[in-house]
Amino acid sequence: MRIAFFGVLLALFSLAVLAQDKNAAPGIDEMMKKMEPAAAPGPAHEKLAMYVGSWNVKTSVWLAGPDQPPTVTNGTAEFTSILGGRFVMEQYQSEVMGKTMHGMGINGYDNDRKKYTLFWIDDMGTVMSTADGNFDKSGKVLTCYGKGDDPTTGEYDKNLAYITRIVDNDKFTFEIDDLSIGGSDMKTMILEYTRKK
Repeated sequence: MRIAFFGVLLALFSLAVLAQDKNAAPGIDEMMKKMEPAAAPGPAHEKLAMYVGSWNVKTSVWLAGPDQPPTVTNGTAEFTSILGGRFVMEQYQSEVMGKTMHGMGINGYDNDRKKYTLFWIDDMGTVMSTADGNFDKSGKVLTCYGKGDDPTTGEYDKNLAYITRIVDNDKFTFEIDDLSIGGSDMKTMILEYTRKK
């Protein structure tokens, strides 16, 4: 995937250089025009703007299983719009087991695939989590699907759902469900975001 990504990047760069060359081969302008819609932020990206700002975050994690009380921690998050509104970056911090935990996420929308995308890393591990999906008809619930590993149990490539529920402009929740569990006990973590006033 990394090689493919850099190949696309090189092709785009080459097209940009050729487009500036008055002696470029015919058709370069047409190719650039086709690339513009894929690169331009639109209404789907504007929807991401609701995240921008400072938030208090209450995190509930079911470490001992879904039938036991969750471990609850409090933290903060700062969302900023980046790269011309194409993505929103989250900087997250909380206390976990007496240690300060830092995380970073990026949310976006892929114009070509017509899907919202998410990316997450933190200093509790070395995993890069990715997922993609779409909002439901209400426009209030975004469900993305991805894979996850659990080195404590030796389970890898578990099917996960990442569900964002927008309550209003000042509150939303982010839930991680382990789809391998099934039933009503799939949730493993819920983060409740409340905008700072």
